[in-house]
Amino acid sequence: MTGTAEAPAPVPAAVSPSVTPPGAQPPPPTPDERRRLRTVRRFGTTGALLMAVGALGCGATPAPAYNPLLGTRVLGLWGRMPTVSLTLAYIGMGMLVLAWLWLGRLAWPGRVRLSVRQLTRILVMWMAPLAVAPPLFSTDVYGYLSQAEVVSRGFDPYIYGAAQALGLSDPLVASIPTIWRTTPSPYGPGFLSFGRLITAIAGDDIVLGVYLHRALALASLGLVIWAVPHLARRAGVEPIAALWLAISPLVLFHLVSGIHNDAIMMGVVLAGMEIGMRRSWVLGALLIGLGASGKIPAVVALGFLAAHVAHERGGGFARLVRYGAGCSALGLGTVAAVSVGSGLGFGWIQALAVPNLLRSWLSVTTDLGVLGGWLGGILGLGDHTDAVLDLTRAAGLGVAALVCVLLVFMVLNGRLHAIAGMGYGFGAVFLAGPVLHPWYLLWAVVPLAASVRNPKIRGFAVAVCAIVALLVPPTGADFSFRTYQLPMAITAAALLALVPLAAVRGRVTRTPST
Repeated sequence: MTGTAEAPAPVPAAVSPSVTPPGAQPPPPTPDERRRLRTVRRFGTTGALLMAVGALGCGATPAPAYNPLLGTRVLGLWGRMPTVSLTLAYIGMGMLVLAWLWLGRLAWPGRVRLSVRQLTRILVMWMAPLAVAPPLFSTDVYGYLSQAEVVSRGFDPYIYGAAQALGLSDPLVASIPTIWRTTPSPYGPGFLSFGRLITAIAGDDIVLGVYLHRALALASLGLVIWAVPHLARRAGVEPIAALWLAISPLVLFHLVSGIHNDAIMMGVVLAGMEIGMRRSWVLGALLIGLGASGKIPAVVALGFLAAHVAHERGGGFARLVRYGAGCSALGLGTVAAVSVGSGLGFGWIQALAVPNLLRSWLSVTTDLGVLGGWLGGILGLGDHTDAVLDLTRAAGLGVAALVCVLLVFMVLNGRLHAIAGMGYGFGAVFLAGPVLHPWYLLWAVVPLAASVRNPKIRGFAVAVCAIVALLVPPTGADFSFRTYQLPMAITAAALLALVPLAAVRGRVTRTPST
């Protein structure tokens, strides 16, 4: 890893040419840069608006019998034109990705022309249309609502699936994919406790429940926006450059529009790392434990917080053991306390295997397992895919654990910043894990955005965010039996996108002055 040569301790802003000194503002943009900035801001906002309109027809609305949009005169029209809706969503996706890349020309380390406040305002403008539109890319939010309803009715969500507890006729059950209707909840008691509170407020109002989950995700992203610039200064990275890379199209598409609960855990963990480094490692470990009570992989951050504290206080294996034990006790103790206090117990441990039912093509270990099973069939050894999958997935987790241990020692020895180590650690866990969704990459990208100064690594992260953001279709509705509409929409979007591109030609592509 070329990023392992990062400075061991926070680099003073005064000696780092890419970091704005504390309290100072970056050089103001020139009049030409201000014009380009306005164009980029409006281009991205237009893209977000197109996605929001497209979501009315291709988004993850409730099951048809419970969809409030159907039958309305204007908003319901898009549901009868799914290909047109998909086309608009694809055009908007492309425009937002391009706008984000163009914005990066004014937010790259060494040539920043924006303040954190200006950048935050632009990102909020891009988020706003997606925040009021139906979800895109995923129906997971209905799974969250159904599992919280299971808890509210007194059933154990780690034993009973939504269909068993609520019945197939329930509107929440009808709104989630068939594969997840009978499976227990894969989420920890912390997240289900938030969900139970949302259910208590929303009652039978599905739309209100969706927007309450989105409000929780947006509040959590507020923690990310607060923590990333502070963590970046500690690592010697320009805060504006860090925030720009952290709030990428992957965040806009899958955490804002898709409402994945990774936003909650990520926000809490990053806030825990910042507070643990700034004020008290005890409070930081407690916050990380709270995040882990929703998604257990968050415990990886505890090791890097402990290594940072041990390094700051003189280093050495004995200190690592001392602070590692302290952080682990506090973090895992928080998970245990939430498990007991919520009344949900520890059934979530067994339910951790539920996501493995899905064979994710992005997961290397899953791909190797499927390939091994296929080769076994070709060689006449029989179909042993499940056994090979168990082997490759276990091996992948073992490799990830070893990588995390090596990274912790690099942080302890001052060869790697703790936030960078955490980013690489999360990357190892999710890349070698049994399931990898595009938004899981954010667990690595966001910490690395705040800690890595190597331009090659940052450039690679930018490419990953831009490319992967465009790989997932913006379909929340079920297109299983009409997949022909996807290539039609993509073709139409590619042709129609020439219109907005022609409108901004020559207005955003010039290199900013340095």
